[in-house]
Amino acid sequence: MELSYLAAFLVGLLGGVHCVGMCGGIVGALSFGLPERARGRFGPMLPYLLGYNLGRLFSYTVAGALLGGIGALAAHLLIINQAQIVLQVVAGLFMVALGLYLGGWWFGITRLERLGSGLWSALEPYARKLLPVRSPPQAVVMGLVWGWLPCGLVYSVLIMAISAGSAIDGALLLLSFGLGTLPNLLAMGVLAGKLTTLLRRPWVIKAAGLSVIAIGLFYILRPLLSPLGA
Repeated sequence: MELSYLAAFLVGLLGGVHCVGMCGGIVGALSFGLPERARGRFGPMLPYLLGYNLGRLFSYTVAGALLGGIGALAAHLLIINQAQIVLQVVAGLFMVALGLYLGGWWFGITRLERLGSGLWSALEPYARKLLPVRSPPQAVVMGLVWGWLPCGLVYSVLIMAISAGSAIDGALLLLSFGLGTLPNLLAMGVLAGKLTTLLRRPWVIKAAGLSVIAIGLFYILRPLLSPLGA
């Protein structure tokens, strides 16, 4: 599982290309809505940024635990080794699809985001009621809601969580992914313009896509070459 945690962390880190497009507007709106004393300076903004992301990571972890538990239950209902092999190969295929999306070569993964649109429609009115954010505790609550925003990147890692083997491993997998997204989203709160320019450079986009594809291929080949998970 240590390799899986590392893979999830790298997917979150490399997915900064996607985060700029998906969450950049949200981070910008939340940052500009802060009290004037905290706006535009990293020190005063830090408690709010940490609050948003603490709530977001908690939601990811809960979702990972749910999917990890479901995957473990499914594995016990089937022949456990075969079920884990199938789930890991499926997770790898989703990682390859995600890499193709990040690199700008194929956008089929966006269909995953539509699956969560119903849940987000129910949560979005509550998110609006939390605006503008005026305190770090309020930022944590906002982050809890933000964590359920439909996102193909998150959903792809949730597919990985199904193959994790347990609720705890699924939770840790999504936490690892969330920690990987943290540097980009923390920096985005203060340096949104500069970070957006960097992450939209073609070579950065292609490199991120190819790296995630490599992670996906590793996920596919590992159980096929070592069926017993050794």
